[in-house]
Amino acid sequence: MNDFQAIADRVEIEALRGEFTDAVMMRDRPRLASLFTPDGALRMPNIPAEQIGREEIRAGGERLQSLWDFFVQTTHPGTILLDGDTATGRAYIQELARTLDGRQGLNYAVYHDRYQRTAEGWKFTERVYEVRYLDTSPLAGTAPRAEQGSGTNPADATAAPAPAVSFADPVSAERLERVAAALRAGGFAAEILDDASAARSRIKELVPEGSSVLTGASETLRLSGIDEDINAGGRYDAIRPRVLAIDRATGAGEIRRLVSGPDFVINSVAAVTETGSLVLASGSGSQLPANAGGAANAVWIVGAQKVVPDLSTALRRVEEHALPLENARAQAVYGMPSAVNRLLILNAETRPGCGTVLLLREAIGY
Repeated sequence: MNDFQAIADRVEIEALRGEFTDAVMMRDRPRLASLFTPDGALRMPNIPAEQIGREEIRAGGERLQSLWDFFVQTTHPGTILLDGDTATGRAYIQELARTLDGRQGLNYAVYHDRYQRTAEGWKFTERVYEVRYLDTSPLAGTAPRAEQGSGTNPADATAAPAPAVSFADPVSAERLERVAAALRAGGFAAEILDDASAARSRIKELVPEGSSVLTGASETLRLSGIDEDINAGGRYDAIRPRVLAIDRATGAGEIRRLVSGPDFVINSVAAVTETGSLVLASGSGSQLPANAGGAANAVWIVGAQKVVPDLSTALRRVEEHALPLENARAQAVYGMPSAVNRLLILNAETRPGCGTVLLLREAIGY
């Protein structure tokens, strides 16, 4: 390799590393994924997270970035060692971040890189993220709200507000596929079904006869007939009828034990994000332990109108759409208002095969 070629390779690899930081800062997830070879890997053991292949890297980046209130990454040049059509190197990182749940900090890290020359230019085959210093002291600064746009265009800071999001209309088939891929990347099983009738049939295949089953207080389950199948069909050990028969004043402990650890919990969600997160809201919180992992298995049936781009939009959907509708139902049924007193956000399934999401092409529930 001549000196000019070596210089050109170093310049291109340094540009590749700059593109990575720019794609992260601008929240351009497809561009971020395109910087890797098709089987490239992004490994972050300190988080922990690992994505293999472009689709997992895109979905994983969306999932992480949806959690941010703000995030700033600065990359400093490091070493590059060329070896023909491959190379290794390091880049040095400084980051400031705060997530929507309040976690925050400053860190200094190193990316340990491997690169490959391809027909499209140099690409990452692997980036391994190693944190060298972490300070979780409260950060004094904030992110100006004008900077919270899509992030793919520098003009976003002065752009007009995004149009209102519809929380009642089913999304496109393409967006459903994107959600399913993101959920699978996070360890969930995800299936796309035509309608509630298909989900009703699928539940009978997924849940063995005789299983103890807790159903959530879900309009999706009621409207689909799944609630009746489970709680009145005689096929399962239905938890909800048993709970309703127990005196609240004397049997609180028994109720808590029954609802916390069934064989299956069947429920819906308030929102599912294109980054692969499920959001559940509750007034009492009684159904959340089973959904959070107390149940041996979970199945969530989700109408296509519940798909949102990210976590911040999911929380808007809870407050602006689901809560008013649930409040009206609670007033009519119980004579008292509802409230979002507990929120559960599921970003990944750590027990493969235990959490299944049935995404419907139709809108159902709220």
